[in-house]
Amino acid sequence: MNGNEQREKITVLLFKFGLPVFCAFLVMLWSSTLLWAACPQPRNTKNAPEEYYKKLNPLEPTMENILQGKSIFEEKAKPLACKFCHGSKGDGNGIMAVGLTPAPRDFTCARTIDGVPDGQLFWIIMKGALGKGMPSYEKNLDDTQAWQVILYVRKLAKTRIAKIRAYPDQVQ
Repeated sequence: MNGNEQREKITVLLFKFGLPVFCAFLVMLWSSTLLWAACPQPRNTKNAPEEYYKKLNPLEPTMENILQGKSIFEEKAKPLACKFCHGSKGDGNGIMAVGLTPAPRDFTCARTIDGVPDGQLFWIIMKGALGKGMPSYEKNLDDTQAWQVILYVRKLAKTRIAKIRAYPDQVQ
């Protein structure tokens, strides 16, 4: 085999194996940068009326209330379960999130969710967010269910923080 044939063989191998590996690396880098850059998510959602905005969640964050909130989030909420937009992990990557502008809230990002008062979350759940893709659940959830969902979404951020602290190299 002469030098030209060797170079040609190496070039074919590089394109066959090296290029796909390099492209996969770029996609992983690009997607992880976008995920971290989106925490916290900037928002300009209109503030709830003062009588709602100042409300505090009347429910205790018991395991029962949090699990009820999870059940509502994942399957019981109508017209559409929260997970379809916010994702089953609450990370904003639900199957219906593609193409939504703005993207659904990432409840696993503590810096996004901690700055939002309970009353604001309650207002958004019950009334929806006009022009933001968030439907109203006022006709389908009672107050207790909405407060349980809020307990659950706040727990998502706390759970992620605990995982990062305990297993920083395993959290994605």
